Amino acid sequence: MQLEEDSTAAAIRRLRRAEGQIAGVIRMLESGRDCKDVVTQLAAASKAVDRAGFQIIASGLRQCLENSEELATQEELEKLFMSLA
Repeated sequence: MQLEEDSTAAAIRRLRRAEGQIAGVIRMLESGRDCKDVVTQLAAASKAVDRAGFQIIASGLRQCLENSEELATQEELEKLFMSLA
């Protein structure tokens, strides 16, 4: 199954934002920044990655429901959701 272009573009934007935040965390660690600042930035990066994952899964589910021959089993859907937990 190929994801829709709009969903893919939105997920890529989120992942690029996370990529920048992770680079920021690395710079912060290398420069000895305060732990609180590092953790705050790391949490933001983690949230951006999670949101991208949820967006990809939601888009995939919608496409599966619209196209019944590609319908995933409950077990497959549970594995997808749990992989982001």
